[in-house]
Amino acid sequence: MDRKELAGFLRSRRERLRPATVGLPAGPRRRTPGLRREEVAQLAFISTEYYTRLEQARAPSPSREVLAQLARALRLTDAERDHLHHLAGAPPGPPPGPSREVRQSIVDLLARLPETAALVLSATYDVLAWNDLAAALMEDFSALPRRDRNLLRRAFLGPHPEGRRLYGLGDTDTFARSAARHLRTAAARYPDAPEVTGLVRELRDGSAEFARIWAAHDVAARPATCAAFAHPLVGPVYVTCDILDIADRDQRVLLYTAAPGSASQESLRLLSVIGTQRWDVPG
Repeated sequence: MDRKELAGFLRSRRERLRPATVGLPAGPRRRTPGLRREEVAQLAFISTEYYTRLEQARAPSPSREVLAQLARALRLTDAERDHLHHLAGAPPGPPPGPSREVRQSIVDLLARLPETAALVLSATYDVLAWNDLAAALMEDFSALPRRDRNLLRRAFLGPHPEGRRLYGLGDTDTFARSAARHLRTAAARYPDAPEVTGLVRELRDGSAEFARIWAAHDVAARPATCAAFAHPLVGPVYVTCDILDIADRDQRVLLYTAAPGSASQESLRLLSVIGTQRWDVPG
């Protein structure tokens, strides 16, 4: 355990964290940059005295449980979590679960792609971020509860509005099989993550199709590079799908683009104007 480095690291992470980020009021008399020691201790469910001793390089080695609680309290990234464990002399185990934190630069990139429907998926196919065109082509994800933004649930369990499975995607079966195989590799990486094991159980119990795919023990295969969406307003939209891996977050960016000069490109441009409005539904 490197007590001095651990103390400095904890102090630096505490001082960068703003009270509003963790739901605390800033207050008019706050002198400490970021959070106070007692606030971190409270968020981590440890005593203020023990946390203070950690920052003063006087405490004994924290347990893995305490390290996990500190990582959550200080909003550490996966890399920072691993660093914390190494400083404490307790090499990190498997990640606790798939990362849901999308880098701001990726979010900004999505917004700069006006003719590309783009979204970010977690290792379990949760839609974490999207641009306006993706919402217009597929669904207004901002209007959904978090659990309903999962494409595996949508593909295998529904709902399927107007009989359109997974937003009218032409080859849904290929996408569903590929996504299920990716989920198997995610389950191996995060064997103790409740959100992963719970999702697998829910899909196996609710979908005979998924249960058959899961029983085959096949692993990851990329979905098709071309796709067709049957949109209720603009009709068929033929697109190319490119996938960018964000390795350090175990996330993927899906980019749907239409051929230049094609009717589908015009359809995407129209959707960028229409947005998520449903003009086909009476007001």
